[in-house]
Amino acid sequence: MSVHLRPEEIEAQSFAMIDAEVGAHPWSAAEWPVVRRVIHTSADFEYARSMVFSSTAIAAGVAVLQSGRGIITDTTMALAGIAKPRLARFGCQVACFVADPAVVAAAKEQGITRSILAMRKGVADRRNGIFVIGNAPTALFELIRLIREEGVRPDLIVGLPVGFVGAAESKAALVELERGFPEIPFITNRGRKGGSNVAAAVVNALLILAEDKST
Repeated sequence: MSVHLRPEEIEAQSFAMIDAEVGAHPWSAAEWPVVRRVIHTSADFEYARSMVFSSTAIAAGVAVLQSGRGIITDTTMALAGIAKPRLARFGCQVACFVADPAVVAAAKEQGITRSILAMRKGVADRRNGIFVIGNAPTALFELIRLIREEGVRPDLIVGLPVGFVGAAESKAALVELERGFPEIPFITNRGRKGGSNVAAAVVNALLILAEDKST
Protein backbone atom coordinates (compact mmCIF):
# COMPACT_ATOMS: atom_id res chain seq x y z
CA MET A 1 0.00 0.00 0.00
CA SER A 2 1.23 3.48 -0.85
CA VAL A 3 1.21 5.99 2.00
CA HIS A 4 0.43 8.63 -0.59
CA LEU A 5 -3.04 7.35 -1.39
CA ARG A 6 -5.84 9.82 -0.78
CA PRO A 7 -8.60 8.79 1.68
CA GLU A 8 -11.10 8.25 -1.12
CA GLU A 9 -8.61 6.00 -2.92
CA ILE A 10 -8.07 3.93 0.22
CA GLU A 11 -11.82 3.58 0.65
CA ALA A 12 -12.29 2.55 -2.99
CA GLN A 13 -9.58 -0.09 -2.67
CA SER A 14 -11.08 -1.34 0.58
CA PHE A 15 -14.51 -1.66 -1.00
CA ALA A 16 -13.03 -3.54 -3.96
CA MET A 17 -11.33 -5.96 -1.58
CA ILE A 18 -14.57 -6.47 0.34
CA ASP A 19 -16.51 -7.09 -2.88
CA ALA A 20 -13.93 -9.64 -3.99
CA GLU A 21 -13.77 -11.47 -0.65
CA VAL A 22 -17.54 -11.65 -0.18
CA GLY A 23 -18.26 -12.61 -3.78
CA ALA A 24 -21.83 -13.57 -4.59
CA HIS A 25 -24.28 -12.50 -1.89
CA PRO A 26 -28.04 -12.24 -1.35
CA TRP A 27 -28.20 -8.50 -0.68
CA SER A 28 -30.10 -6.16 -2.97
CA ALA A 29 -28.40 -3.30 -4.77
CA ALA A 30 -29.78 -0.94 -2.12
CA GLU A 31 -28.81 -3.10 0.87
CA TRP A 32 -25.28 -4.03 -0.16
CA PRO A 33 -23.78 -0.52 0.28
CA VAL A 34 -24.95 -0.60 3.90
CA VAL A 35 -23.60 -4.09 4.57
CA ARG A 36 -20.32 -3.25 2.84
CA ARG A 37 -19.83 -0.08 4.90
CA VAL A 38 -20.45 -2.06 8.09
CA ILE A 39 -17.77 -4.55 7.02
CA HIS A 40 -15.47 -1.68 6.09
CA THR A 41 -15.92 -0.12 9.53
CA SER A 42 -15.50 -3.33 11.51
CA ALA A 43 -13.27 -5.49 9.23
CA ASP A 44 -15.68 -8.26 10.19
CA PHE A 45 -17.03 -10.31 7.31
CA GLU A 46 -19.58 -12.06 9.50
CA TYR A 47 -21.86 -9.09 8.86
CA ALA A 48 -22.18 -10.28 5.27
CA ARG A 49 -24.26 -13.12 6.71
CA SER A 50 -25.80 -11.68 9.86
CA MET A 51 -27.35 -8.36 8.83
CA VAL A 52 -31.15 -8.12 8.74
CA PHE A 53 -33.25 -5.51 6.92
CA SER A 54 -36.99 -5.09 7.10
CA SER A 55 -38.57 -4.91 3.67
CA THR A 56 -38.85 -1.11 3.60
CA ALA A 57 -35.75 -0.23 5.64
CA ILE A 58 -33.58 1.31 2.94
CA ALA A 59 -36.30 3.30 1.21
CA ALA A 60 -37.70 4.50 4.53
CA GLY A 61 -34.27 5.38 5.89
CA VAL A 62 -33.40 7.44 2.84
CA ALA A 63 -36.77 9.21 2.89
CA VAL A 64 -36.71 10.15 6.57
CA LEU A 65 -33.16 11.46 6.34
CA GLN A 66 -34.09 13.55 3.33
CA SER A 67 -37.06 14.92 5.29
CA GLY A 68 -34.76 16.10 8.09
CA ARG A 69 -36.12 13.96 10.91
CA GLY A 70 -34.21 14.00 14.20
CA ILE A 71 -31.87 11.19 15.22
CA ILE A 72 -31.48 9.81 18.74
CA THR A 73 -28.47 7.66 19.61
CA ASP A 74 -27.84 5.57 22.70
CA THR A 75 -24.19 6.61 23.01
CA THR A 76 -22.09 9.69 22.40
CA MET A 77 -19.77 7.44 20.38
CA ALA A 78 -22.53 6.66 17.89
CA LEU A 79 -23.39 10.35 17.77
CA ALA A 80 -19.76 11.26 17.11
CA GLY A 81 -19.47 8.67 14.33
CA ILE A 82 -22.34 10.01 12.22
CA ALA A 83 -21.14 12.36 9.47
CA LYS A 84 -22.27 15.84 10.49
CA PRO A 85 -21.75 17.56 7.11
CA ARG A 86 -24.08 15.03 5.51
CA LEU A 87 -26.64 15.52 8.29
CA ALA A 88 -26.45 19.27 7.79
CA ARG A 89 -27.36 18.93 4.14
CA PHE A 90 -30.76 17.56 5.14
CA GLY A 91 -31.20 19.59 8.32
CA CYS A 92 -31.13 16.51 10.57
CA GLN A 93 -30.40 17.05 14.25
CA VAL A 94 -28.78 14.28 16.28
CA ALA A 95 -28.83 13.94 20.07
CA CYS A 96 -27.85 11.54 22.83
CA PHE A 97 -29.42 11.88 26.27
CA VAL A 98 -27.53 9.32 28.37
CA ALA A 99 -25.50 12.09 30.01
CA ASP A 100 -28.42 14.50 30.36
CA PRO A 101 -28.47 15.56 34.05
CA ALA A 102 -32.21 14.91 34.38
CA VAL A 103 -31.80 11.46 32.85
CA VAL A 104 -28.86 10.64 35.12
CA ALA A 105 -30.74 11.74 38.24
CA ALA A 106 -33.96 9.93 37.31
CA ALA A 107 -32.11 6.71 36.45
CA LYS A 108 -30.42 6.73 39.85
CA GLU A 109 -33.68 7.46 41.64
CA GLN A 110 -35.66 4.79 39.78
CA GLY A 111 -32.91 2.18 39.71
CA ILE A 112 -33.01 1.70 35.95
CA THR A 113 -30.48 2.32 33.20
CA ARG A 114 -29.91 5.75 31.74
CA SER A 115 -30.37 4.19 28.31
CA ILE A 116 -34.00 3.38 29.09
CA LEU A 117 -34.78 6.93 30.17
CA ALA A 118 -32.81 8.36 27.25
CA MET A 119 -35.09 6.51 24.84
CA ARG A 120 -38.16 7.83 26.66
CA LYS A 121 -36.84 11.36 26.41
CA GLY A 122 -36.05 10.86 22.73
CA VAL A 123 -39.51 9.64 21.75
CA ALA A 124 -41.17 12.45 23.70
CA ASP A 125 -40.06 14.91 21.03
CA ARG A 126 -42.08 14.20 17.90
CA ARG A 127 -39.41 15.72 15.72
CA ASN A 128 -37.28 12.64 16.38
CA GLY A 129 -37.89 9.69 14.11
CA ILE A 130 -34.65 7.73 13.78
CA PHE A 131 -33.34 5.73 16.74
CA VAL A 132 -29.77 4.44 16.56
CA ILE A 133 -28.74 1.87 19.18
CA GLY A 134 -25.21 0.50 19.08
CA ASN A 135 -24.46 -0.36 22.67
CA ALA A 136 -27.32 -0.83 25.13
CA PRO A 137 -29.74 -3.75 24.78
CA THR A 138 -31.89 -2.07 27.44
CA ALA A 139 -32.39 0.88 25.08
CA LEU A 140 -33.61 -1.41 22.31
CA PHE A 141 -35.85 -3.40 24.63
CA GLU A 142 -37.35 -0.15 25.91
CA LEU A 143 -37.97 1.16 22.41
CA ILE A 144 -39.74 -2.09 21.55
CA ARG A 145 -41.86 -1.76 24.71
CA LEU A 146 -42.77 1.82 23.81
CA ILE A 147 -43.92 0.59 20.40
CA ARG A 148 -45.97 -2.27 21.80
CA GLU A 149 -47.45 -0.55 24.82
CA GLU A 150 -47.47 3.20 24.21
CA GLY A 151 -48.07 3.61 20.49
CA VAL A 152 -44.67 4.99 19.60
CA ARG A 153 -43.98 4.68 15.87
CA PRO A 154 -40.35 5.33 14.91
CA ASP A 155 -39.57 6.14 11.29
CA LEU A 156 -36.50 3.87 11.45
CA ILE A 157 -34.69 1.77 14.05
CA VAL A 158 -31.00 0.97 13.65
CA GLY A 159 -30.63 -1.67 16.35
CA LEU A 160 -27.10 -3.03 16.70
CA PRO A 161 -26.34 -3.36 20.43
CA VAL A 162 -23.24 -5.35 21.30
CA GLY A 163 -22.43 -7.64 24.19
CA PHE A 164 -23.24 -10.79 26.11
CA VAL A 165 -26.27 -9.87 28.21
CA GLY A 166 -29.36 -9.16 26.16
CA ALA A 167 -27.70 -8.02 22.93
CA ALA A 168 -28.66 -10.98 20.75
CA GLU A 169 -32.03 -11.25 22.48
CA SER A 170 -32.94 -7.60 21.97
CA LYS A 171 -32.13 -7.85 18.26
CA ALA A 172 -34.18 -11.04 17.95
CA ALA A 173 -37.06 -9.18 19.61
CA LEU A 174 -36.69 -6.39 17.03
CA VAL A 175 -36.89 -8.88 14.18
CA GLU A 176 -39.91 -10.50 15.82
CA LEU A 177 -41.57 -7.09 16.13
CA GLU A 178 -42.11 -7.08 12.38
CA ARG A 179 -44.85 -9.69 12.77
CA GLY A 180 -47.10 -7.28 14.61
CA PHE A 181 -45.77 -3.96 13.35
CA PRO A 182 -44.65 -4.41 9.73
CA GLU A 183 -44.88 -0.66 9.16
CA ILE A 184 -41.85 0.05 11.37
CA PRO A 185 -38.61 -0.18 9.34
CA PHE A 186 -35.47 -1.51 10.99
CA ILE A 187 -31.88 -2.54 10.32
CA THR A 188 -30.18 -4.96 12.68
CA ASN A 189 -28.09 -8.12 12.80
CA ARG A 190 -28.23 -11.49 14.48
CA GLY A 191 -25.98 -12.41 17.37
CA ARG A 192 -23.81 -10.65 19.92
CA LYS A 193 -21.81 -8.46 17.58
CA GLY A 194 -22.61 -4.83 16.96
CA GLY A 195 -21.39 -1.56 18.40
CA SER A 196 -21.69 2.19 18.19
CA ASN A 197 -19.24 2.35 15.28
CA VAL A 198 -21.28 -0.17 13.32
CA ALA A 199 -24.56 1.62 14.06
CA ALA A 200 -23.03 4.92 12.93
CA ALA A 201 -21.75 3.23 9.77
CA VAL A 202 -25.30 2.18 8.88
CA VAL A 203 -26.53 5.77 9.21
CA ASN A 204 -23.61 7.08 7.17
CA ALA A 205 -24.34 4.58 4.41
CA LEU A 206 -27.98 5.70 4.37
CA LEU A 207 -26.88 9.34 4.25
CA ILE A 208 -24.74 8.62 1.19
CA LEU A 209 -27.68 6.88 -0.49
CA ALA A 210 -29.88 9.87 0.41
CA GLU A 211 -27.35 12.24 -1.17
CA ASP A 212 -27.15 10.14 -4.30
CA LYS A 213 -30.93 10.20 -4.70
CA SER A 214 -31.01 13.97 -4.17
CA THR A 215 -28.63 14.74 -7.03
